[in-house]
Amino acid sequence: MIPSVLPTYNRAPLEFVKGEGSWLVERDGRRFLDLGSGIAVNALGHAHPDLVAALHEQAQKLWHVSNLYTIPQQQRLADLLVQHTFADTVFFTNSGTESCELAVKMARKYWYDQGDSNRVEIITFEGSFHGRSTAAIAAAGSEKMVKGFGPVLGGFTHLPWGDHDALRGAVTDRTAAILIEPVQGEGGIRSLPDQCLKGLRRICDETGALLILDEVQCGMGRTGRLFAHEWAGIAPDIMMVAKGIGGGFPLGAVLASERAASGMTAGTHGSTYGGNPLGCAVGSKVVEVVSAPGFLGQVNARAGALRQKLEALVASRPEVFEEVRGRGLILGLVCKAPNTDVVKAGYDNLVITVPAADNVVRLLPPLNITEDEISEALARLDAAAAQVETAASSC
Repeated sequence: MIPSVLPTYNRAPLEFVKGEGSWLVERDGRRFLDLGSGIAVNALGHAHPDLVAALHEQAQKLWHVSNLYTIPQQQRLADLLVQHTFADTVFFTNSGTESCELAVKMARKYWYDQGDSNRVEIITFEGSFHGRSTAAIAAAGSEKMVKGFGPVLGGFTHLPWGDHDALRGAVTDRTAAILIEPVQGEGGIRSLPDQCLKGLRRICDETGALLILDEVQCGMGRTGRLFAHEWAGIAPDIMMVAKGIGGGFPLGAVLASERAASGMTAGTHGSTYGGNPLGCAVGSKVVEVVSAPGFLGQVNARAGALRQKLEALVASRPEVFEEVRGRGLILGLVCKAPNTDVVKAGYDNLVITVPAADNVVRLLPPLNITEDEISEALARLDAAAAQVETAASSC
């Protein structure tokens, strides 16, 4: 008999009932150090007092009115994002998947309004993950994502990761946009080098194609800049945001330049819940905290300390780990042992990590994790690795 909750997840046998900063409390009272942050969602950890206060204050006033009316909290968050980014305008969604849907529509509508309705192709890359809607799985294009869900939405060209010659040859007069994650999350914490991101910007400038960046997982301070593309000194035309922007409250957004958004006029897109007062009140507080002077400097300091300790862990456990990948606080341990074994051993040692493709274990701790918590995290990861080594030697 099918369970009442649709069984589309392989869930770990854990039931958390409370969160406190970088910690999760299981129903049985065990305290887990959370290096997953709800897959990069809880950017400021669990139950951050500023976010709790913002949500509580707004919840006592107004929850929902719909986008038939002006929403002051939405305007406030949009103004903050425009102030701190390349964007001229923002549309609010509830998730990264919804942001992908709009990004695709926006790019194609731009060219339609330019009188070039044949310019619909969007170039994407192997290993990408943009969500699980029909457009998002078509953008990723992997068999794992699309098998059984055909016919798949057309108009996407899939290229190998890092193949510059293939990219040059793929851009044609039908190319509407290039869509890429500056750091692949689900794909195994693969960082696009700054020079490559600059190269993509240059190709788009030369051909007129729009550059769409998916910063759903790597944005909102996770790399040590507000958004990952800032390290390369470039700006996209369209950017997908979600996860960390709500600090745990479901919230997403599409940020765009005036040029890229020019085709999105009244009636071309909408969302019942997107940009609701609750979500935007929390999102505004997240942006205020992350963009405050000194905060990102602290993220970089913590990231450097964590990276150094992880490199030492890899060196000391060569039977389990191969290398460290990533940037800032979006890091991956490339494993020699099965990554799922490492994640499960982590549960036994009260530390939460997240598996990814390419046999990688993701580490996505809260941006405000402390030095003491980093040291404790490494002790628990080391214990998990020792457990994996012992299990392998006994086989």
